[in-house]
Amino acid sequence: MTEQTNKKPIGRPKGEQVENAARRRKQLVEAAIDSIVELGMSATTLATVAKAAGLSQGVAVFYFKTKENLLVETLKHHYAEYDAFWKKAIDDAGSDPIDRLTALVFADIDSDLCTARNLALWNSYWGEAAARPRFAAICDDHDRTRYEVLTQLCREVSHLITGNIWTPVSVADALDSMTDGMWIRLHITPDFMDRRQGRRILASFMATVFPTEAARILRRAESYE
Repeated sequence: MTEQTNKKPIGRPKGEQVENAARRRKQLVEAAIDSIVELGMSATTLATVAKAAGLSQGVAVFYFKTKENLLVETLKHHYAEYDAFWKKAIDDAGSDPIDRLTALVFADIDSDLCTARNLALWNSYWGEAAARPRFAAICDDHDRTRYEVLTQLCREVSHLITGNIWTPVSVADALDSMTDGMWIRLHITPDFMDRRQGRRILASFMATVFPTEAARILRRAESYE
């Protein structure tokens, strides 16, 4: 009788397969961003993304199945990078709540984050969110997390608010609305306002709300490149 042996087929180690899959997925997501920025959301397809990534359309279909799935994963990827950026900004600011608050607010218009590419991408997704529930759910989840951190930091410095006009929540709402508005302004009319002017506006508002901390808030705004 012939001796039977249980030999596994020779192939790539599982770890390498997982690593390659992650690399391919990230490659396609980055290409999707380029396609959205260059062509717009509606003109972006699995074919345009695959071409931008230097891969076949079949590879894009294998990993994401549909354009919708790819767009969802691209939005999640972009939010993950955004979340990591503002969280690091807070951590790097130290323990002082005013420093942490200004770091969070100024992070939104930092030159490493507030780029023409990122602004075009964000505005493309915002324009589609109302008609695409999956986009809206992702945006709401991540934006709510950041808003809660912003509001909590405003509560931690509420004793520094002068007068009875502002509350921690209304200060957080104002700052959130201002940075959102600046993103739209910087995207649509970039010659109207630059990041330095935006920081000065944010710092001036915060200096009015927290007058005892005005000097260092304004100084921090000017410390950015």
